[in-house]
Amino acid sequence: MRSLIERLHREHTLSPDELRTLLVGCDAEHLALINQKAREVAYSHFGNRIFIRGLIEIGNCCRNDCFYCGIRRSNRNVERYRLDKETILSCCAQGYELGFRTIVLQGGEDNYMTDERVVDLVSSIRKAYPDIAITLSLGEKSTEAYQAFYQAGANRYLLRHETHNEAHYQSLHPESMSLQNRLRCLYDLKKIGYQTGTGIMVGSSGQTIEHLVEDILFIETLQPEMIGIGPFLPHHDTPFASEPSGKMEQTLLLLSIFRLMHPKALIPSTTALATLAPDGRERGILAGANVVMPNLSPVWQRSKYALYDNKASMGAEAAEGLRLLEEKLDAIGYVIDKSRGDYEN
Repeated sequence: MRSLIERLHREHTLSPDELRTLLVGCDAEHLALINQKAREVAYSHFGNRIFIRGLIEIGNCCRNDCFYCGIRRSNRNVERYRLDKETILSCCAQGYELGFRTIVLQGGEDNYMTDERVVDLVSSIRKAYPDIAITLSLGEKSTEAYQAFYQAGANRYLLRHETHNEAHYQSLHPESMSLQNRLRCLYDLKKIGYQTGTGIMVGSSGQTIEHLVEDILFIETLQPEMIGIGPFLPHHDTPFASEPSGKMEQTLLLLSIFRLMHPKALIPSTTALATLAPDGRERGILAGANVVMPNLSPVWQRSKYALYDNKASMGAEAAEGLRLLEEKLDAIGYVIDKSRGDYEN
């Protein structure tokens, strides 16, 4: 096991069989080792800096019906909301004043948010803040839409593929959605020139080690600039309400594997990790993550963007909690970096 970890550290790749061995046989001792190696690699490229992005959850209306998601179309118990343009711009202003130089606009796939409205919104943000990076996470769109958003001023796009296995994908999504289209979107984004992010849920219903190996190999092929992984967390109003959460240890192992395979990638320590355990964010950073995304959304709306139960969105997870986040990072030897934190080849 040690030799596999050391070779992954040295060569940034392993064979499918070796990845399988690592995923199955990594005990606590070797998890500590691979976390250490990943931490060293992140430090060699980024020092002790953790990039922060201001997250604005622009709305929880969604036309999709993904079986794991709390804001799925069929959930009638969600109080729906949409932030208007003025509110979003106000959130951007707050973030800019706090020093954020990356803004992330995230929302459900909302038919109201037409391509024209997104272009108008992105253009307005770009005009007001020419020096920031604008990241979008608005789901599957046409090639033409992605191109228009890019030309309007968007720099990055986050779209997790969730799973690269066709059968597993279908078990998590309704028939109206397809893995083929999800992958088309990702390749479009790369081709257009976005810094592109993808990723997986760890421990989602029906996930196997074989699925995880497929995911690792797909991400190795895609070479995304950003890799977002977090544990699956159930929501009480979904078909997966009784499914167990993803495991912290497996999530940290995969996070370190991705760091060793993609040394310069932007890898967040996700809100899901912070939700799974009080020290989840810090453990993610100590496993090789280098991004945190504090919440800039209006405080009174945050609880409505409930992709899963008990989502952390206050305290150090919130923009107004930057001082607390600073203290928590300082306790493990890291500092906040408010710059754009672009991916560098």
